[in-house]
Amino acid sequence: MRYQLAIFDLDGTILDTLEDMYRCVNYILQKNHLPGRTRSEIRQFVGNGIRKLIERSVPADLSDPERIDQVHRDFMVYYQQHYADYTAPYEHIPEVIRALRKSGIRTAVVSNKADYAVQSLCETYFPGLFDSVAGEKNGIRRKPAPDSVLAVLEHLQIHPEQAIYIGDSDVDIQTAQNAGIPCISVTWGFRDREFLLKHHAQTLIAEPQELLGLLLK
Repeated sequence: MRYQLAIFDLDGTILDTLEDMYRCVNYILQKNHLPGRTRSEIRQFVGNGIRKLIERSVPADLSDPERIDQVHRDFMVYYQQHYADYTAPYEHIPEVIRALRKSGIRTAVVSNKADYAVQSLCETYFPGLFDSVAGEKNGIRRKPAPDSVLAVLEHLQIHPEQAIYIGDSDVDIQTAQNAGIPCISVTWGFRDREFLLKHHAQTLIAEPQELLGLLLK
């Protein structure tokens, strides 16, 4: 089947954002006199939005609603200034997106990252390469709820059977299922092949160029 729309996750799929998240989380934890986290831990904590990242990063025995609120507020202020210090596209991703668009497939991004960061990052690293970009916003349920994906489909007037979702996590697999569209899971991001298979990944790829073979045939 020839798809008309490819929807991408952001973190761990088209952009390597781990270093910025790792550094920002640990800066804020230190500011609040809390123990730091390893890169491996932060890698496992991301995927469900910033609030959940903070909840997972604060040790359970030191966690209470007031502390979480404070750490979250501090993080939002600091992250808004440092979310792109070390971030970069994964190798070959821009070329693959351009090839998809050249073939007539439209492209979009749906992420649980704060919308201001998603908009800015896409404009900085992928100018003109996406027809629609959606990040976390107040009043719209985060992934794995299908709300943002369905809003993109409606905005671009694409039927679900004409779209495919590409992501790196179990959240992305669930999001695609909830939206009624297929999912391609990538293994270069924040979850490994074994984890993705355990969470019912149907199609896995290890290199961005593999997307062209799947979507342009």
